[in-house]
Formats: sequence, structure tokens, C-alpha cells
Amino acid sequence: MTTAPPIIETRGLTKRFGNRTAVSDLNLTVPVGCAFGFLGHNGAGKTTVIRMLVSLTKPSAGTIRIAGRSLAEHREQALAQVGAIIEEPRFHSHLTGRENLRVIAAARGPAAQPRIEPALERAGLRDRGDDLVGTYSQGMRQRLGIARCLLADPKLVILDEPMNGLDPSGILELRALIAGLAAEGRTVFVSSHLLDEIEKTCHAAAVIDRGRLIAQGLDRRADQRPAPPLRPGLREPSRRAQHPDRAPGRGPGK
Repeated sequence: MTTAPPIIETRGLTKRFGNRTAVSDLNLTVPVGCAFGFLGHNGAGKTTVIRMLVSLTKPSAGTIRIAGRSLAEHREQALAQVGAIIEEPRFHSHLTGRENLRVIAAARGPAAQPRIEPALERAGLRDRGDDLVGTYSQGMRQRLGIARCLLADPKLVILDEPMNGLDPSGILELRALIAGLAAEGRTVFVSSHLLDEIEKTCHAAAVIDRGRLIAQGLDRRADQRPAPPLRPGLREPSRRAQHPDRAPGRGPGK
């Protein structure tokens, strides 16, 4: 039986901005079909990694493979399987949620159009699809962002700090949506600086600190091979992640 390649695999991934190294020699492996947490304090390099994963920033060194395809050599095919929300989803506030998705679907091509209603349903927005996005709460905009991702029917959904600014009910709704997407066989890659949120949302995780991968763990739900739960080594760096003001090497970006 052939084993599916990791949905994300990086080797020696590095990004430099002038004399500053934001990401250094990152070897990350994300399995297929799980909610995967990417944990680190603000300034640890999370968003820089995500921007490289979706080809918004070019690596200084190293390689990225998405579902077995080299991002450098097969960019279009690799990214066709990816939906991403980086930092905060943005929409036309004077249009309804459904109208916003129609605009995106028109740009994506004919295959995206019939996915609009299922995406709204999946995101729990079917009954609010005709409301102006300007009236949406932050949680509803996050869910509309995920609905937008689903127009591509992605194998990989990347969410950059999706819980930021949400009230408790919005957090619960988003947790349930992430769990549902993973249950469908999609991989949801969730970045966060909150250990508690990663523990409640994800069943595999990696920790980044000052641009370096310092821990990575899988449990049996994320990988069919025997593997321990998240290792105790995750605990200490994650405490720093919850308190960015105490973390050394804090930079201006994520």
C-alpha cells in the first residue's frame, strides 16, 4: 500500500531580510488529514513561514513540497490544492457574503461556481449569505474566509492566527469548523501564539522560536504509524509563546 506524502514538507527552509534571519533551516513535516498547530510567540516567524508556503515570499534557501509537489518547480499545481487566510480575511463590505463569493468564484473559473452554496452551508452562513459583510461579526468574517477557501476544494487550508479578536462563541464555532474540515480528510494548518488553543483545536503540532523549529509532535489520530502524543518538550517553549513580552528575540513580524 502506497503511503501518501506529507501535505507540507520543508527542508532547510530559510528566509533572510538583509542581515536578519527570520526563518532558519526549518524542517517541517505536516501529515495529511489532521488539524495541525503551528505554535510560537509573536515575532517567532510563523507568518513568514506561511507566506513562503503560499509563494508570497521567496525563500532565501531550502525547499517546500506541497502534497509531494515541489513548490519551486510546480507552483501552480501545488497551490491549486491550497486555500489560505493570511492575517485577516478581507472582503467588500458593501456586498453580501454570497456576492463576495460570487466575485471570487468568477475569478477562479467555472468549477468554483457550484461550490458557493455548499461552502456557505459548511461555514454555517447559509442563512446570513444575503446580509452585507459590513454587518458581519469578526467570527462570521473568519468563517466567510474559510468558505472562500473552500471554493477551490482544497486539500490544505492554512489559517494564520484565526482566533484573534473572536469572542468565546466565535472561538467555539471556529473550533468546530476546523474539526469538521479535518474529519473530511483535509489538513488544516493553524498558526497561533496560544498553547491552550492549539491543545483544544489540534492533534498534532510544531513549535517555532526565533525562526527555528524547536519541537514537533504527532499523535495517533494524525498518523497511522505508532507515535507518541505531543512530547513534553512542547510545554516549555509554548509557555513562552503565550507570553510574547517575555520571549527573547521578539521581532516586528510574526
